[in-house]
Amino acid sequence: MLFSELKCKDVINLKDCRLLGKVRDLEFDERNGCIHKLFVPRGNKWESFFKCEEDYVIPYRDIKQIGPDIILVDICI
Repeated sequence: MLFSELKCKDVINLKDCRLLGKVRDLEFDERNGCIHKLFVPRGNKWESFFKCEEDYVIPYRDIKQIGPDIILVDICI
């Protein structure tokens, strides 16, 4: 899967079934290519543009499923 495909998917938290947003960035291990974390901006894109809010940082272990349209995660907010 390409990053351009990954960043178009909605990220949904299974704890409260809330839409967190779309993937902004990711961190991966350059030696083996494994994803370590996903970064999802808090709030909508205009809020995050004008405010200095931190992203949701989602460790790979908390990603439960990557589907054709969504990414399911299980995190405590």
